[in-house]
Formats: sequence, C-alpha cells, structure tokens
Amino acid sequence: MSFTARIALLTLACAFYATASVAAAPAPIDDRLPQDEVIYFLLPDRFANGSDANDRGGIAGDRLQHGFDPDDKGFFHGGDFQGVMNRLDYIQGMGVTAIWLSPIFENKAVQTFGEYASAGYHGYWVTDFLNVDPHLGTREEFRAFVDAAHERGMKVYMDIITNHTADVIKYRECENQRWDGAGPAEGCDYRALGDYPWTTIGSPDGEAINAGFLGDEPAYLTPENFAKLDNPNWAYTPYVPDAEKKSKNPAWLNDLIYYNNRGNTRWEGENSIYGDFSGLDDLMTQHPRVVEGMIDIYKQWITDFRIDGYRVDTTRHVNVEFWQEFTPAIIAHAESLGIDHFHVFGEVFEPDPGQLARWVNEAKIPSVLDFGFQDAAAAYLVRGESARVMERFIHEDQAYAGGHDTAAFLPTFLGNHDMGRYAGFLRDKFPEADDAEMLARVRLAHALMMFSRGVPTIYYGDEQGFVSDAGDQDARETLFPSHIDIYNDNDLIGTDATTAGENFDVEHPLYKAFAEMAAARHANPALRRGIQVTRHSDLEGELYVFSRLHEDSGEEIVVAINNDTAPRRFNARVDGRSTEWTTVLGTCADRSAATGSYPIEVGALDFVVCRSVRR
Repeated sequence: MSFTARIALLTLACAFYATASVAAAPAPIDDRLPQDEVIYFLLPDRFANGSDANDRGGIAGDRLQHGFDPDDKGFFHGGDFQGVMNRLDYIQGMGVTAIWLSPIFENKAVQTFGEYASAGYHGYWVTDFLNVDPHLGTREEFRAFVDAAHERGMKVYMDIITNHTADVIKYRECENQRWDGAGPAEGCDYRALGDYPWTTIGSPDGEAINAGFLGDEPAYLTPENFAKLDNPNWAYTPYVPDAEKKSKNPAWLNDLIYYNNRGNTRWEGENSIYGDFSGLDDLMTQHPRVVEGMIDIYKQWITDFRIDGYRVDTTRHVNVEFWQEFTPAIIAHAESLGIDHFHVFGEVFEPDPGQLARWVNEAKIPSVLDFGFQDAAAAYLVRGESARVMERFIHEDQAYAGGHDTAAFLPTFLGNHDMGRYAGFLRDKFPEADDAEMLARVRLAHALMMFSRGVPTIYYGDEQGFVSDAGDQDARETLFPSHIDIYNDNDLIGTDATTAGENFDVEHPLYKAFAEMAAARHANPALRRGIQVTRHSDLEGELYVFSRLHEDSGEEIVVAINNDTAPRRFNARVDGRSTEWTTVLGTCADRSAATGSYPIEVGALDFVVCRSVRR
C-alpha cells in the first residue's frame, strides 16, 4: 500500500470521530486553571460579518477615510462582534473554552505613508483606549458577546497594548519619511540616550532643557523626578498635525511629554524599549503618569465587561519596571470583582526559553506566549531536526521560576497572525506533499500541542485547512467569503473549498480532529495538569514519546508522536505501577509487557495516546 493510501486510511479510521470515552465537558469557569483551557485566537474583522451596517465604522468618505475595502488584504473586511457571537456554536464545538480576540479598541482607521496605505483592521493602532472600534460594533454588542460566551462557560481574553498608540506624532527633522509596507524605510533613525540625553535639544551640544531631571534609572521612577521633565525635544522636535491634536483618549495621551520621541526601533538593545515600533508612537512607560494611566484604562475594561484575561502585545518593548506595577494591580482589581481566575500572558517574540523566562521571573508577568514551543515544534516537525529537540526544550522549563508549574501556564501555538500559519511552513518545506500527507502532518502537530504541557492555542482558520503564503497580512484570511486573490488561490487542506466561499464546516477533518483532541484533554486531568516526562526521543530519528503524570488522579498518559513516514514499534519506559492500559486515541496495548515497560505501535505521521491508572 502506498504512503498516501496508508495516510488516507489512517486518517479516516482513527482521526476524526470522538468517542464516548473521551467526551467530557470542561469544569465550571471558576474552577479552571489556565492550563485547563483550549484557546481559540481570532481577528474579529476576519472571522464573521454579523452586520453590514458597521462595515465602514460610521465614517463617511472613501476607503482612505473609513478603511473598509474587502478587495484589499490590508483593509477592513467586515467582521464584527455580532459575527463572532453568531458562531459560538462553531467555536465551542471544537472543544474551545477561551476566546482570545485581537485588539478591539478604536483605531486610527487608515494610516498613509506616501503611496502606501493600510487600515487598522487588526486593532494595534489605537487612538481611543476606552472605546471599541466602531467597525466591530458597539460597547453594548461587545458586552452581549462576552455575556453569551460566559453563559456557555467560555472565557474571553482581550488583546491589549501599552507600548504604543497609533502613529500621530511626527518629527520636524524627518518629515519626508517613506513607507515600504513593513515600517518606515528611511528617516527617523533611532537617537540613543547617550547621544541625546533628556537634558539637550537635538545634539549633545544643544541648549539645556529639563533641568534637574535625573533620567529613568529604576531609583528615579518617581513623580517628583518626572515632574522636572517638561520639554519633549530631547532627540527630535515632535509635533502633532492640527487635525489630530485631540485624537487620542484618554486626553493625557495627547501630551507629547508621555512619549519617548527617539525615532524607530531596530528591535534590539536600548532602542527596543525606547524606539517607535514601525513608526507607531512609543509611550514613555517609565513615566509614573503613563503607568497610572494604563492601569486605570485596563481596570476599567474589567469593571465594565468582566472579561477573563489579557494577552499583552509587545511585552518585550516595555521596561520591566512597568510590568512589575501594572500586572499585580490588574490582577488585584480583577480579584476585587470576584474574578479569581483572571489570567495575563505577554507576547515576547523570542524562541529562547531563557529570554522568555525573564519576563516571568523579573517582570512578574504570570505567563508568556510560548514562542519556545513554537520554535521547537517547527524544528522537529517541519525543519527536520531529530525528536531530541523536544526533550531538550522541555528540560528548559526549569528556566522559569516555579519550573513545571509555571510552564504549564504558557499558551502554546504553532503559527499566528504575525509569523504565518503552520500549514504554510509545511507547504514551503514539503512542496510536493499531497493533501493526505499535509492533513496528517497538520493533525500530528496539533496532537503534539494539545497533549504537551501548556495551554493549546488554535489559530482561527487552521481547523478549516487554511494555508497562508506568508506572515502578517498574508495569514489573515476571512472565514466568510473572501475577495482576495492571494487567499483564494491557496489549496486548502482536507477540502475542495476555497477562501472564496464560507468556511465554517464542522465536518472538515481538521475541525473534527481538533474537537476529538480537545475532548480527550478535557476528559483526562493528566493531559491538562500532569507533569511532562520524556520517555524517549530519537537521537537521529523522529519518534518522540512522553508521559503526563498526574499524582492526584493517579493517571499516567503516554503520548507517542511519530514524524516518520514509516510506522514505528517501541517499548516505552513507564512508571512501574502503570500496568493496565486503555486507549484514549489511536490503538493501545491493554497491558504492560513487563514492569516499567509498555509496548507502543504508532503509524506513519501518526500518534497514539494511552492511559493507565496506577494502582
């Protein structure tokens, strides 16, 4: 039998139908720890359009004013809160327990740089931090969505920004900047603190300003010190065009003194904290007024909507001291309202667990998105490194204060709206793979994510076999019918559909596979809360076997991931008390071969999940 035929039979036989043995509802919302969740991440504008009335956000004019143009991948396409609420059955049917929305705040509708223009459909160009974007709906419609999710026992995580606002501030010295589609390409170069301290204008030899200001070393982050900072011209001469002088809310955000005003970041070192993120106005998060203001803003959203957590954008581009104040204040406020499960996780775009851990250990953020898992999984399943890469990765959990207990809170993922979709990575690596092989590889990767420690996070559209061409705008397709040629010409996995049509197919093989995996996770405490112990990783091959051990329930669950195109047999080391076994997913032997040894058979590009309750 050919490899393709084996995969097709395997897929049909054992992948797609959840059995009664794994079906289980998640615990009540107040009883769930972060690692009990299955997260679904979506961009409201690209998910479902519940109302055409808000497509232009109530803004008159053409697309460069209102930002709506479904024929342009960089503009609003029409999705909204009502659309997400209308599809809660679809989302929950995958076993999802928490919905993470990209930022919903009112954005600058369109930003234009020379001949290049794009809209704030993604939510990261905020002008009004206290209002929802009218393209997505109203505050009342957002409240109705949150309430509807809560009635189903589902959590809602908001995506928030403290690092920057929309690009409103300009610099006199570089007004002729151009845009290359990813960020300012020339002008507005970063000007360092050593060359342009806060007490000079334009150059080290300039006129003295801000007399008595001691800088922003940790010892000087006081209102008294920052009261001496009153002239924002230390590096450039910033200004705001007349039409936008009062464009931001709360009103204090319109004062130039609360921004770093040093030009564009180059993403590393000092400029990573003080530089403008692709031209966006970089907030001076060292300033006590900015800290106080951001805490007040994000307390208010919890008070008003009773949401369940925050994903924090661009965490690494904000000084550590900000987070040391912000996060405890936010969590304490949520607890004061009876939201004891409020979860905060930061976005630190960094694959090194040691670097990620800094933001947990030092900045005191409870959790960060696990870019380390994403990189290790891609190294193993896409780039062709041996299974040993996963064993080494799990060992690095000890970089986090609390070790396994902290790593268990990290949201894990395979691709996202910035880097692109996992299936796109596979297509680049395996351009000749047919649909059956692509389907098996995507399913296998999600099994690794679903059954490893951490909080599995599904990127919307992956369950419909979406395959992005690249990252950013190229990986932000709509689930409702798309007009975008570079989306519509993609060969989706597991279906004859295209993105030109609607894609909410609950019969899609990946949708069913994800639902089956989520059900297994909900049904077995060890798959949510158990310690992960590597049982085997090929030094030069592609078999990875690990146990999840849960002392409270006495469960040991063995998971075998086979990234090889041939089946494998293996005797796995297990706990000596684990002797009798049942199948969770796949086909499992019912007894250990000997004390501490369990026989495993796993097909090509397949996995098995086997459970024993230790006596």
